[in-house]
Amino acid sequence: MPVRDSAVTGPGGPGANGSSSHPIGGLLRDRAGALGAPAGLTAVLALDVADAGSWTARMHDGRIEIDEGIPERVDVRVTTTAPTLGDVVSGRRSGVEAFLEGDVLVRGNLAIALRLDSIFNPDGAPKRWPRFGEVHVRGMRTAYLEAGEGFPVVLLHGLGATNASMLPTMWDLARDHRVIAPDLPGFGDSAKPIRAYDAAFFARWLGGLLDKLGIDRAHLVGNSLGGRVALEMGLRRSDRVDRLALLMPAPAFIRGRELVRVVRWLRPELALVPVPIRHPQVVRSIRSMFARPSRLPRAWYDAAADEFLRVFRTPRGRIAFFSAARQIYLEEPHGDRGFWDRLPTLDRPALFLWGERDWLVPHRFSRHVERALPHARSVLIEDCGHVPQYEHPERTHGLIREFFGSSS
Repeated sequence: MPVRDSAVTGPGGPGANGSSSHPIGGLLRDRAGALGAPAGLTAVLALDVADAGSWTARMHDGRIEIDEGIPERVDVRVTTTAPTLGDVVSGRRSGVEAFLEGDVLVRGNLAIALRLDSIFNPDGAPKRWPRFGEVHVRGMRTAYLEAGEGFPVVLLHGLGATNASMLPTMWDLARDHRVIAPDLPGFGDSAKPIRAYDAAFFARWLGGLLDKLGIDRAHLVGNSLGGRVALEMGLRRSDRVDRLALLMPAPAFIRGRELVRVVRWLRPELALVPVPIRHPQVVRSIRSMFARPSRLPRAWYDAAADEFLRVFRTPRGRIAFFSAARQIYLEEPHGDRGFWDRLPTLDRPALFLWGERDWLVPHRFSRHVERALPHARSVLIEDCGHVPQYEHPERTHGLIREFFGSSS
């Protein structure tokens, strides 16, 4: 989604705050000339640098061109300080870590901003720093971030999100694991085929992703829809799964199924028609997923809303979103293929986390899980909504680490 901004002659344009003589400009040009842009990446990146003016990095045809000022339309705008940008460009600090610490603010295409480590430090970055990759899985382009070394962990995001929603978990676990955070098919920068986005489809794709990345067996961490995908992988291919950490996984509805017949008739392809939705609406929706939204800075909500709208404003992005949501609602709870009747066959160790104030996946589902899987661990996180990795990162990651470190 292009971001409209001030013209190059406005505030922060050429010469503002002495940008023409600031050493950050020389550093940017030196690194751009030495490295070039990643193959296939075309983007306009605005850098609004406090006390150092504004700069634009144009990436195309394997080159990066650095200009002073910011044009009217850019793909992503990064706001930071000269010391932080200098550290990121020089390879002294991870851009993802700076974003998580609040030292880098992002508007527009967040996925491009998360590639700064890969762009400016493609070879010499520490293993813990997330780096961008892409593979084709079952004919579908799959974008992912990878970080760290050790036993592999795959992070699976929720409905309408991207791998950015798993960044705190990636940064924590990458200290001693090989962590892969893909964009699920239909979301983020991955392919968006016109098809049914059910749990079986995602599980087949996940098996193919493990094959492509040379992973025989991995821990899976899934939030919401991602938790449902992880469970399906555990049910279908337990030989590829070591342990499952499930953060508010989306289960099959037991009650409230009165509209199933109606929903079956509502085809996702209807989403070809643009859906009017504005940035403030998305921010309000995201904030509602937290028990106390004030725990997170406003800038994070803005970045998440921009990323959602970037995908949702494309016809295929809308179709994928509604198809996945439709499949969650239509999934049969009981019967030969019913979720709750299949769940007791899960034979992998599983940790379930529930939010005390999660209205999307209420913690009352925990009693059904405990009945189906008496040997699984189930933990209620107090004063928590639907996204514990952001709202209670220390508690969430401590529980995951403890679970991964325990014996089978």
